[in-house]
Order: sequence, then C-alpha cells, then structure tokens
Amino acid sequence: MSVTSTTVTSTTSGQQVTTPTLGRSARRAAFWIGAGIVLILIALAGIAITGPGTAADRLSPTSAAPSGAKALVEVLRQEGVSVTVASSLEEVAAAASDPASTTIVLNDAESLLDDDQLAEVGNLATRVVLIDPGFAQLSALVPEVAAAGGTAWGGEDATNADVLEADCALPAVLASESVSGGGAGYRVVDEQAETISCLGSGDEVYSLIQVTGDGGDGTGSSDGTSSSDGTGTGTVRTVLGASEALTNEDIVVAGNAALALSLLGETDSLVWYTPSIADRAGDTPPTLAELSPGWVVPSTLLAILVALAAAVWRGRRFGPLVVENLPVVVRASETMEGRARLYEKGSARLRALDALRIGAIERLARQVGLSRTASVDEVITAVSAVTGRPLSEVRLMLLDASPNTDADLVRLSDDLLILERNTVTATRPD
Repeated sequence: MSVTSTTVTSTTSGQQVTTPTLGRSARRAAFWIGAGIVLILIALAGIAITGPGTAADRLSPTSAAPSGAKALVEVLRQEGVSVTVASSLEEVAAAASDPASTTIVLNDAESLLDDDQLAEVGNLATRVVLIDPGFAQLSALVPEVAAAGGTAWGGEDATNADVLEADCALPAVLASESVSGGGAGYRVVDEQAETISCLGSGDEVYSLIQVTGDGGDGTGSSDGTSSSDGTGTGTVRTVLGASEALTNEDIVVAGNAALALSLLGETDSLVWYTPSIADRAGDTPPTLAELSPGWVVPSTLLAILVALAAAVWRGRRFGPLVVENLPVVVRASETMEGRARLYEKGSARLRALDALRIGAIERLARQVGLSRTASVDEVITAVSAVTGRPLSEVRLMLLDASPNTDADLVRLSDDLLILERNTVTATRPD
C-alpha cells in the first residue's frame, strides 16, 4: 500500500469566512418549516373532517350530531313550546318565572351540582325530568328511586334493541305505545311513595319512573294543592333512563318521538338545563397567582432580564470565524503508526486487516476498470478472472480469512500486496 502525507494549509490572500449567512440558514430551515406547515394543515383538515369530540354533544339541545337532541328541541318549538337552553343555575332561575307552567329537563351527566343546587332546581318548577340521574341527583330530588345498574336493555344500535311496550297509564307512555333504544334502569325503593313505573325490563327494573307529591322534600300538603314555589303536592319528578330515545339518531325509532314530545311538552315552557363549570365557580381552588406573594412576579421578570443580558454579553462574537494555521504539520505516517499501535494494544487484528482490505478493494476495483459503486463480489469476480486465481482463494483473502495471531495478520497483509501486484501485472498492456 502506498501512503501519502497530508498537510493542512490556509489561504494567505485573505480570511476565509465560515459564519453562516441569513440566506444559508433560511435554506437549511426551509425543509423543516415546510414540514411543520404540512403537519398543521393535516391536523386542521382532520379536525374539519371529523369535527369536535362527540362526548360533550350527548343529549345537547344545540347539537345536530347523532347523539345530540337538537331535533327534539326544534320539534317542541314548532309545537308552540317555549324552549330555553340553560348552562347555569342562574339562567334556569331567570327562565323559570312561572313554576306551574315550566318543565325543567336536568341532564347533569358530570354530577356538577351539589345537594343545595339540586334542591334549588327542584324548587324552580313543578315538573322536573331527570335524564339518567346519578346517586346524588336521586338522593336530593327523588329519594324514593334508586339506580338499578347500567343499561337496562338494548345495545349500541337502537334499531336492533329490544322494544318495550307501553305498560302503565302514564299518558306519555300510552301515546308512544312502544319505546326502543338503550338506557339506564331504576327501581322504586319506597313502596309508600306515590309513583308510576313504566317501561319495565324485568326484575322490577324500569326505564321511566314518575314520582308525584312532595318529591321527597317533605313540603307537600295533604289537600292535594300546589304551593306557590312549586314544592307542594303538585310537584312531579320524572326519572328517565331511556335517554337514547331522545337523541337525533333514535328519535324516529318506534314510539320514541311520541314519548319525548308528550313528556317534555306538557307545559308551555321548557328549560333544558345542562350544568357547566360555571355552577362550580365558587368551589374552584385558588390559582397559583392568588397563592403566590406579590414579590414573585417582579423577581421572576428581573431574573429573565438578567439572563437575557448575560446571554447577550457572553454570547456575542467579536468577528467572523477565520482559519487558523496549525502550529505543527502532522505526517500521515505518524497517524497510521498511531492507529497501528492502538490496534496492536487492543489485539484488534481483524479490524486492522479490514482497514487494509478496504484500501486494497478500492485499488483493485480501479485497476480492473470497475466503478466506485461496484460491490465486493463484483471486484472478487473481476480480479479472479484477470489473475487466473480461483474465486474462493480471492474471496478468502478479501473477505473470509480471519487472523488469529500477529503472524497470520502479516501473512494476510503480504498476500494482499501480492494480489495487487498480480492484478497490476495482468492488466498492464504489453
């Protein structure tokens, strides 16, 4: 192998500036900027196609999604019912000006209301419809009823769910004749209460239970009259577990529409109340800013300014980068000998031989007229053809042989030199 010495030189005519320019930096960043824009466009397109999540739309009176209830609300309005959509208790109180002619639909799926707020809802109207109520709502408004598990009947697809026939004298259920769709089940736990249980699915589990009288608050009177605040014996609390019957997707199945319109359209005014975080505003914990002392913000801003000033002070350059002459010239032979000593110290005979093989293969490829992209197998085949040596012998020298001792390494190195000489001799014109 021939070894050439290398030196490091620098231009003496002027300084070579290596500081990247603004244009070069912009070209390097163009790919990542373009990729980021593409990802943002893909995300926006996905949001536009799929729309927002449907979990918050379930039984929303303003949602046209399959799980929303906008279709029912619009039909009620066409029938002359004044429908008010409320998201806070204050809005409900403002809309329910006449408790005797108002029906409140309470859909508190997240159980945001406490006992006092639930009691206030019960006092705002004589008729309250609870959609899939939980333990807290049942305890506060209808303690005569308890939850009886999850889905009472049916499945995810309402068209394949069991159909429940009218099984009570409640006008809304009689008008529907049959109801389909999934829902929750409830049972009466107070046998002395004045209740009407409908849409039974077996084992004394019902999907609609109506409680009349004082609603469990003990404010009713024995003469059957209703007090001015709507908390007398004229109060009606309806527990509706057949919530799927109210959705846009299932309202047209079986008698779902008749049940919903009859049940929610009995009064001139309907307030559809879906509690929001606004009802919990008074219970929210203090923010970090409220808990922090007054000196924290000024001190933080001062520390940021000091850090920026230090970065500008210590990070500024005094001029463009230039090439500096090396104090000494390192000979290529010294580098080669240094690597050889490292290989010898680590007994890395195969690594040293591979370094020799890489150089030999490159030179052999050029000698036999192959391109730089030629594979090792192509070089082996060409060298074997021009030298007349067996293919296995050439492959053993260039790939397969592994030295176990230093003597093997020297022998294989000599074999590579001989193979190169033979190749040069065979390819040299006469």
